[in-house]
Amino acid sequence: MAEYPRQGRARRLAAGSLGLILSLAPLLAAQDRSLTLDEAVKLALERNERALATREDVKAADARVARARSFFLPTITTTGTYQRRAYEVKRLVGDTEVVIQRYNGLSETLGLNLTLFDARSWITLSAVRSQRNADVAAATESRRQLAFEVGQAFLATLGTAQVQEASNRRLAFARQSLEAAKARYAAGLTSINDVTRAELEYATAEVGVTQVKGQVETSILQLGYLLDAPEAVRGPLVVPEFLIEAASAAAANSEALVEEALARRLDVGSLRWLASSQRALAKVPMLGWLPSLSASGQYRMTNEASFNNRTWNWNVGATLSWTLFDGLARFSDQKERKALARLADLDVQAATRRVDVEVREALVSLENQRASLKQASVAHDVAKKNAAETAELYRQGLASALEVADANVSLFEAEVGFVQERYGLGVAFLNLEAALGLDPFGKEPRN
Repeated sequence: MAEYPRQGRARRLAAGSLGLILSLAPLLAAQDRSLTLDEAVKLALERNERALATREDVKAADARVARARSFFLPTITTTGTYQRRAYEVKRLVGDTEVVIQRYNGLSETLGLNLTLFDARSWITLSAVRSQRNADVAAATESRRQLAFEVGQAFLATLGTAQVQEASNRRLAFARQSLEAAKARYAAGLTSINDVTRAELEYATAEVGVTQVKGQVETSILQLGYLLDAPEAVRGPLVVPEFLIEAASAAAANSEALVEEALARRLDVGSLRWLASSQRALAKVPMLGWLPSLSASGQYRMTNEASFNNRTWNWNVGATLSWTLFDGLARFSDQKERKALARLADLDVQAATRRVDVEVREALVSLENQRASLKQASVAHDVAKKNAAETAELYRQGLASALEVADANVSLFEAEVGFVQERYGLGVAFLNLEAALGLDPFGKEPRN
């Protein structure tokens, strides 16, 4: 009989263990799952506050357009009134007694107002629409820039991870060299200086591993912050394929690329829409010389009859308004808005010139990075051969521990340089895509 409680406890323990495993499975899967640049950008655009804020900016811009459009729609109001009076008032109209004023007076008024013509409102609506287009372009540009920030952080994290691997290899090689130096010293084949030099190299490599580990953690934290998903960046990162494309792509025609960038760049497009809005608003003050025409109507019901013994009434009318003199305020408004329009045009001109410079600088930087990567690749191959040859010579007693340590340091520096130039090429390629108005994957961003 004592076996049943033990079996129950075993079942409960097994069920609890299974529940714990099932609860931890998604977290462990997220940590082990590799992350691509495309997935990282999607996460940032879905979860980062900057991307979410751009959607609200567009909603606010749409609301401003709807509010400006509402000026052309009628305004309908209804007003209900109740009055309690001290006495009633009755009058004899013909042969009928009519209550002119009741103890409890009720009335309902329905009014309608509609602007038939106002030249300034049409121009204002056009300006608000241009402002809305500017806001949409600016919101899309903000998301595009966020995608490039994610791309750069992604490459930085990849680079530091590979530097960490190089540091670990340096430490392993230094450990082997130290063990070999101690064995040779114990056999009387070398002096204590070789052991000391090997110990110094091992300590230096150990410090380097610790430092690079901190850099990796910092890069992971920054990337996780941009994605608002720290758990997603704990797994391995996939090297983006555009690095290979950037290294092998042929040189492009800078003039053609500048023209494409000017037609595509959303930040320039936003400034153009803003300038269009300001030019439209500059016309508004002088349109005040034109009159405005509006129509109105009213329908009223009450429980108190008038002398004609009717409890309802209605009327319609039209109003023509014409401001003949406003203290010259419209001339001041026109000067201000013309100045703002010229400032907006100057912003467009400056942004256009800046695009030309950014595209050409990005092309030069990309070519320089390609050349630097080739040099770093050659230096890396030479350092690998030198380290292997020096280690072999040391085993044969033809080289010193100092030469082995120097070869190990040179190999480590060459590996770090190769990693930096490789991902520097990726950053240069991203900068070119940004200058051309594309997203990190070479596509045109959509609003």
